[in-house]
Amino acid sequence: MAEPAPSPVTISRHGPAERALRHPEKAHRPDQESGRKPKWIRVKAPVGKVYNETKRIVADKKLATVCEEAGCPNIGECWQQRHATMMILGSVCTRACTFCNVATGKPPALDPHEPERVADAVAELGLRHVVITSVDRDDLPDGGATHFYRTIKHIRARCPETTVEILTPDFQGKRGALDIVMRAPPDVFNHNLETVPGLYTEVRPGAKYYGSLKLLDQAKERNPGVFTKSGIMVGLGETRAQVAQVMDDLRAADVDFLTIGQYLQPSPKHHRVADYVTPEQFDAYARMARGKGFLLVSSSPLTRSSYHADSDFAALRAAREAKLAAAKV
Repeated sequence: MAEPAPSPVTISRHGPAERALRHPEKAHRPDQESGRKPKWIRVKAPVGKVYNETKRIVADKKLATVCEEAGCPNIGECWQQRHATMMILGSVCTRACTFCNVATGKPPALDPHEPERVADAVAELGLRHVVITSVDRDDLPDGGATHFYRTIKHIRARCPETTVEILTPDFQGKRGALDIVMRAPPDVFNHNLETVPGLYTEVRPGAKYYGSLKLLDQAKERNPGVFTKSGIMVGLGETRAQVAQVMDDLRAADVDFLTIGQYLQPSPKHHRVADYVTPEQFDAYARMARGKGFLLVSSSPLTRSSYHADSDFAALRAAREAKLAAAKV
C-alpha cells in the first residue's frame, strides 16, 4: 500500500461544540486568527496497524493520553512506535492556560485503579521507556503527587526494565508533594516552563515562573541522579533575548535537557500564534542551548516534551557518561 502524502497538521480532534464544552472559560474570548501554517509544519496522517493497536490498548485500559487530549501533531508517528504518553489524574484540568487543549473544569474523583491500568498498558505496549504526565489537580491536598508515586511504583513492579519519565504539574502550594514523587523515584523529572516569564499572565495565568524554576531546582537537589528536563514553546510573542534568559535560568537550576517546539493554536479561542519560527531559528536555539551546557537539546517546529523520549533518554545517559569521563581526564 502506498504511503499517504504529508498533510497539514491537524491541531485538534475536537469540533467547535465539543471545544466549547471542554473550555467554558474561553467561550467569551474573541476569535484569535493565527494565519496560514508554513510548509515545514507537516505530518503524516495517523494510520497503520501498530497505530491502531496502540489506540486499542489505550481504549481497553480506559486511559487518557496527552497525545489525544492535547491534539499532538506527532500522534501518528509516536503511536506507530507504541509510544503513547499516559495522562493520569483524569482528563479534566483545574487550570485554564490559554495555550492548552486539555479540558478544564471541576474534575471527578480520582480513580484508585488508574496506576495499575497504566502499568498494564505499559506492559502490553512493551515500552522500554514511558512518559507519564497529568492534568493539574489543584483540588487535591497533594496536587496528585501520591498518584504519581503509586503509578511509578506499579510500573516498576510490572515492568522492572522500563525507565520512567514523568511530566508533572507545579504542585503549587502543596507542601511535601515533590518529596512524595521523588521517593519513587522517576528516571527523568520533567516540568515545563512553557514560555518566557513576561508572557505568564496571559499564557499560563495559574502558574508562577519562578515557582516552576524552584521546583526543577529542588528536584535535582532531592536526587542528583535523576535527570531533570523542561520545555518551552516559541511563537507566542517572545523575543530571542527572552528565550536566552530562560535557558540561563534553567541552567542555573542544573536542568539537563531542554525541549523547544512551535506553539500551534488548538482553536480560535486559544492564544494566537504570534509567529511561525523557522527551522533555521530552531537550529540557532539548539546551538545556543548546547553552548550553555545542557546535556541534551531538542529544538524543532514539531518538538514536544515526550517526542522521541525513548531515544532521547539513551542519549541523555550517554551524554552524562561522556561528561563524567571527561571530568576524570
